[in-house]
Amino acid sequence: MSAKWIEMVTGSLEEKKRYKQHKARVSQFPENYRTAVEALERYFMYFGGISKGDVLVTMLDDLADLFEQAAVDGTGIRAIVGDDPVEFAETFIANYSEGQWINKERTRLTDAIDRVAGNGTEPQDGGR
Repeated sequence: MSAKWIEMVTGSLEEKKRYKQHKARVSQFPENYRTAVEALERYFMYFGGISKGDVLVTMLDDLADLFEQAAVDGTGIRAIVGDDPVEFAETFIANYSEGQWINKERTRLTDAIDRVAGNGTEPQDGGR
């Protein structure tokens, strides 16, 4: 009972556990891979706008998988992110758009306009 109440206030305890596991995992990476992952994570937190914890943790785990395998294979950081790390980050996070808050706002805007415009039944000339 109390765990449900706490989760209602703070968010999923399972997601917090997964996030801590993710951070512990990344801390074991070679320094250059760890620094790159942490820089990407920071960018995702500012740019990504992901509001669903499960989507965020999944995305971070996928990022860790990518860099962990690259470290094992000896793949260089630039071979992963290319010449433009911003483009890489934005392309990567685009795969997780269902968790971004902006999608909720886009739907809210569309619904509001549909409601006041009568779902397309409003005259195109403004009713003149």
